[in-house]
Amino acid sequence: MDTMGLLVVVGLLVAGCAALETRLSRVDRRIARVERRLDVLLSHLGVPDQDQDPDLERVRDLVRADRRVEAIKAYREATGAGLREAKEAVDRLG
Repeated sequence: MDTMGLLVVVGLLVAGCAALETRLSRVDRRIARVERRLDVLLSHLGVPDQDQDPDLERVRDLVRADRRVEAIKAYREATGAGLREAKEAVDRLG
């Protein structure tokens, strides 16, 4: 009976983790959508980009040269961002 109880607990934990991951994924998509809208709004209002860091200019150059993997790596080095955040930022630049 102890094994069965353990399996039930493990099953519940797995289901809970899957539900949490799904919710986080939705939140990430919503945040990305809000960031895109904010970028458009700031651009429309003529507000200068606050990310005029020389390291980020290198990232933009790599994106323009279609060297996305290198751009992601450079973004991570410049900002300390995680892989997913860096990929999304580079995607927004390209």
